[in-house]
Amino acid sequence: METIMILNQTSTLANGVAIPRLGFGTWMIPNDDAARAVGEAIGVGYRHIDTAQAYDNEAGVGEGLRASGVARDQLFVTTKLVAESKSHADAAARIDGSLQALGLDQIDLMLIHSPQPWAEFREGDRHFEGNLEAWRALEDAYRAGKLRAIGVSNFERVDLENLSRNGSIAPMVDQVMAHVGDTPFDLIDYAQSQDILVQAYSPVAHGAVLKDARLAEMAGRYGVSVAQLCIRYCLQLGLAPLPKTSNVAHMRENAAVDFTITDADMATLRQTRDADYGEASAFPVFGKKRQADTNDAEG
Repeated sequence: METIMILNQTSTLANGVAIPRLGFGTWMIPNDDAARAVGEAIGVGYRHIDTAQAYDNEAGVGEGLRASGVARDQLFVTTKLVAESKSHADAAARIDGSLQALGLDQIDLMLIHSPQPWAEFREGDRHFEGNLEAWRALEDAYRAGKLRAIGVSNFERVDLENLSRNGSIAPMVDQVMAHVGDTPFDLIDYAQSQDILVQAYSPVAHGAVLKDARLAEMAGRYGVSVAQLCIRYCLQLGLAPLPKTSNVAHMRENAAVDFTITDADMATLRQTRDADYGEASAFPVFGKKRQADTNDAEG
């Protein structure tokens, strides 16, 4: 069964922890609907659930985990430290807050959500010292057994190097926006060279790519949807995509990606650019502040 194949596949982090290759994202799913959505995703076969303090739905996610009936050791849970937390004491308290909100004794993966507070995203101060403070809190929680793995999100190469060179544990994951039309190839290449797993959030560009006639034509040749084509693209780049939906039919569709994009079509997809994010451009990660790629193939 197609939906089961990818949902049973894992990657191995630098510390040996296995992480499902395809995850279920919960951004913009309200807390009072999160339990239902998480329960349905787990029912479809998803075993990796991704949330964040900033999503304000950790309690609902935790409720869905417990109600699923699936053993805790069969589920992989990721959450993220709010981007504004840049001191050791604050980060340590917030880590414990996530454990309490989720109702868990241990979180499988915890990330720093952004190197800058969202109001400063991709601008000005890199917050190197503040990120090190937050990172040391994650390291402490990891050593204490509260976290099975630690990483970051939206970090560029210079931000990763700050932690790798000045921290005692190198980041194991960098979760970044990556999809057809906006793929940070230089960052991906660097991270993969450092044994950092790159997770791809918004693999269908918050829906922006679904209206692209070129992608629709290519997807049609494979007998799949544009969303499936885009998720498969991320997988073939060695990324771990995190599609988000609250629709159970779409959950199943997003996991039915047991096909292979040809090298020629992958080359075309790599060169596709200029995703139109529409109203989503109001979010920093989709707006003018988003990371600009310097790879020649992407312009």
